[in-house]
Amino acid sequence: MMKRHRLLARPAITADPAVTAGPAVTAGPARPAAPAVTALLLTWLASRAGMLWLLAHDSLPMLGGRVAREVWRGYHHWYGTLSAGAFPARDTLWQYPPGAGPVLLAPGALPWWTYLQAFVALTVAADAVIALALARTGLRPGRSLYGAALWVGGLPLLLRLPLARYDVQVTALAVVSLLALARSTRVCGAFAALGALVKVWPALALLGVPRGRDTRSVWTSTAVTGASFLALLALAFRDPLAFLLQQGGRGVQIESLGGTVLSLASHAGWPGEVRYRYGAMEFTGPGVPAVAHLSLALTAAAFGLLLLWRIRARRWTEATPYDAALSAVLLFTVTSRVISPQYMIWLLGLAAVCLTSRHTTQRPVAALVLAATAVSSVIFPLLYPEVIDRTWTGTALMLVRNGLLTTAAALSLIRLWRSGIPRAVPAARGPRRHRQIIRTPAAQ
Repeated sequence: MMKRHRLLARPAITADPAVTAGPAVTAGPARPAAPAVTALLLTWLASRAGMLWLLAHDSLPMLGGRVAREVWRGYHHWYGTLSAGAFPARDTLWQYPPGAGPVLLAPGALPWWTYLQAFVALTVAADAVIALALARTGLRPGRSLYGAALWVGGLPLLLRLPLARYDVQVTALAVVSLLALARSTRVCGAFAALGALVKVWPALALLGVPRGRDTRSVWTSTAVTGASFLALLALAFRDPLAFLLQQGGRGVQIESLGGTVLSLASHAGWPGEVRYRYGAMEFTGPGVPAVAHLSLALTAAAFGLLLLWRIRARRWTEATPYDAALSAVLLFTVTSRVISPQYMIWLLGLAAVCLTSRHTTQRPVAALVLAATAVSSVIFPLLYPEVIDRTWTGTALMLVRNGLLTTAAALSLIRLWRSGIPRAVPAARGPRRHRQIIRTPAAQ
């Protein structure tokens, strides 16, 4: 009995704390992640240095048009008006929600640099925030660093364009909003509200929030934050809703899906022209209003499909909010009358968020978005004159890019639909009834 007692007690007495809390538990997950994080950091530093070099040599003919012109002609011009306490209400190029005002005023906080230099510095900082948020999420148990890799390696495909647009800042708000959902619904809603006030589309990131308490909490936070911030802007600036006056006159941009159809039609004899209107190259001529109205109808239909998915969806995973956000923004991008090249920044950011989860259904969609991003950099700024002149080269490039985006949008919705809505299972048929033959004594 004594020997048996000692054998039973041995594990509790002789257990070594150094063994139970050794490197197999604490250091194991960190070792394989360290080289990946180091590679991401080095890639980010090298690629962003290359993007800055391209922006510094923006005027080189081999790089196409000057993409920085938008900053020092547009943003800097509006900076003067905003500094005086008013939104540029009479400027037909001002088509941004009131939250864009503080973003365009932010470079003034760095007075030791020029406006362009300060704007680029803040854009690089926002890019770093996105990369860091994706990497931190990817290091959590059950998550993946593929999202951070997609963002770090995918953004340079747009060359120096992301550094000369404020879409990186907007994407940062949307990315942080989605990644915060798992920990705080209030923080998620607050960042989504700020993003929507800057450029509307981050509100679509809330489409896939699980129904019930999470949805109520997120949307309450969004409404309170949005209303509070809008009230502050209304007190600080005049004409905060002036951007709405410029939206109705927008036509069909040459880079949109409708623009691709019109570009093909021009090779068949359509007499339309391309003109600079509302800050973009747009088609004018017979049939253009009909194409614009069709685009709006397709946007409404896309919204209806997404709403139907949300009503019928029964299965949610940690990746469902991410997948739904990417699908919604893809559908609204493809059906838009304007598909500017900087829109790809949004899609890259949302695709990267999807890839942080191992449960995402959007991996092939992310690959299509990456391919479309690469084609977009060839379209603008490298061969943009070909697109404007509607040459066969320019038309083919638009057909490929928009074809990739359309395929990505359709595939995204299909995969989202199948993952959330269970298929109807046909009722099982009962066993076949066999005739029972009773043999009577006469029959025998």
